[in-house]
Amino acid sequence: MSYMNKGLKELHTLLKEGKVTSEELIKEALEKSHKLQKECNAFVTILDEAKEMPITDNILSGIPYGIKDNYSTKGILSTGSSNTFKDYVPFFTATAIKNLEKAGAVAVNKTVLDEFGMGGTGTTGHTGVVRNPWDKTKMCAGSSAGSAAAVAAGVYPYATGTDTGDSMRKPAAYCGIVGYKPTYGMISRYGMFPFASSLDHCGVLTRSVEDAAIVTDNMKGIDKNDMTTWNSENIHLLEALTGNVKGKKLCYIKELCDINNYPNASEELKEHLANFNKTLDLCTKIGMDVTEVSVDSTLLNASPSVYVVISCAEATSNMSNLTGFIFGPRGEGDSWDTSMKNYRTKGFSPLIKRRFVIGSYVLQAANKDRYFHNAQRVRRLLVDKWKELFKTYDAVILPVSTGPAKDLEGSKNILDQNESILEEHLQIGNYGGFPSITIPNGFVNNLPVGVNITGNCYDDENVLNIAYALEKEMPYKNQIAKERAYE
Repeated sequence: MSYMNKGLKELHTLLKEGKVTSEELIKEALEKSHKLQKECNAFVTILDEAKEMPITDNILSGIPYGIKDNYSTKGILSTGSSNTFKDYVPFFTATAIKNLEKAGAVAVNKTVLDEFGMGGTGTTGHTGVVRNPWDKTKMCAGSSAGSAAAVAAGVYPYATGTDTGDSMRKPAAYCGIVGYKPTYGMISRYGMFPFASSLDHCGVLTRSVEDAAIVTDNMKGIDKNDMTTWNSENIHLLEALTGNVKGKKLCYIKELCDINNYPNASEELKEHLANFNKTLDLCTKIGMDVTEVSVDSTLLNASPSVYVVISCAEATSNMSNLTGFIFGPRGEGDSWDTSMKNYRTKGFSPLIKRRFVIGSYVLQAANKDRYFHNAQRVRRLLVDKWKELFKTYDAVILPVSTGPAKDLEGSKNILDQNESILEEHLQIGNYGGFPSITIPNGFVNNLPVGVNITGNCYDDENVLNIAYALEKEMPYKNQIAKERAYE
C-alpha cells in the first residue's frame, strides 16, 4: 500500500493507531526517491540511512520530507546545487530545519535547485536538469524545482523551499501543488544560503493548504541568529483554517488578466485566463466579493527590471565571500588572486556569472543612482500600491504565469513582450514581504496551472484561509502527477 500520497493528518492518525510505522514510511519515501531520481533528477543527495523518529502528538513526527539543498544540514552535504559547494558539509543546521527536527520530522533527501537559487527553470543545478513528473519534456520552473517535483510525484507530503522572486510559487503551479511563502521573517533564514537578503523567504511546498499550515506552524518562530525574524507565536495557521470567507474582499488586476491586453495571445494563455475567470466566479459563489482594479501598466512593466537590478546587486554582495579559501574546492593558481579568479570563473555557471556582472555594474559608483537607487524607488512605488489595495481588499488574486510548464528544449515558449509582467508579477510579493500562496487551478493541455493569493504582511492566517476555502471547492487537493511510475 502507498502512504506517501496521503496528507499529514491522515498519516499522523495511521502512525498513532499503529497501522503503519515511521520506518515503513521512510522506506517507501526512499524507494520513491530513487525511482524519481532516475526519471526526473530531483535530488542532490538521498539519505538512505535516515532513521525513524518517535511518534508524538506533533503531526509531523515520524513523517518523511525533503530539504532544498540551500539549507545547511550538519554533517550532510549541502551544495546549493553549485560546483563551488560540491563537497561542502556544514557544521551546523539551519534554524528552520532544526525546528522540523524538534517536531520529529524525518529528512530523506536534499533536493536540486537552480544554482544558489538564482534561476527560474530548474536547469542550472550542478547535477543537471530537473524534469517535471507530469511531463518529462517540461520544466518544473525554479529555483525549488527538485522539491516541487518530489512532492508532486508523491515521494512525501512536503518539502522545504525558498522564494526570492517566485521560486516556490511558480514551481508549485507547474507541478500542480501548493507553494506558500509566509510573511518575510516569519521563518528564520539562518543557515539558508543567501541570494538576495531583502527578498529571500523560507517556505514550503505541499499538496494541500492544510499541510502548508501544519508545516509552517512548526518551521516559524523568532530566532536570535536572524534579526529579521519576528514573534509569530500568536499566529496559528492550522487553527485559522475555518473555511469561512463570507464577506472577504478580493481584487484582481485588469492589466494582467484582461485577454484583450495580449494581442498575440497563445491558445494556452487564452485557456489559462478562462480558467482564472471561472475561479473568480467560484470565489463569488462561496461568498467573497471580487473586484477588478487597475494599476498603471508602466509601473507593472518596470517590475521585472527592478527584480534583476536589486537581486543581482544583493547576490553580488552576499556571495563575495565565495573565494575558494573558506568554502569549496580551492582554485588552481600560483597566487591568491589567480586562485580566486579560477575558482569563481570555473566554478560558477554562465547564468550566475552574468548575474554577478550585472550586480557589480549597477553597484559601481558611476551607475548606482541610475540603476540600483532607481530600482529601489520603483520597488517602493509597487509596494505602496499593493499596500493601498490591502486597505480595501483582503487579498489580491491573480493567475500564475502565462500558462502551464514550459518546454525544456526549443524556443517555442518564448514570451510575447506583452506577457512578460504576467510571467513575473509574483516578484511583488517579495518586494513587500507579503504572504503569498499558490494553489492548483485546473489544467491547460493536460498540464497543471495555478492561481495565487497574496495578502498584507502578518495577515497569513487570512491568506491561507482564503486559499483553503477555495481549495475545498476544487478537485485538486493532494493530487499526484499522472505519470505514476513512482507509486
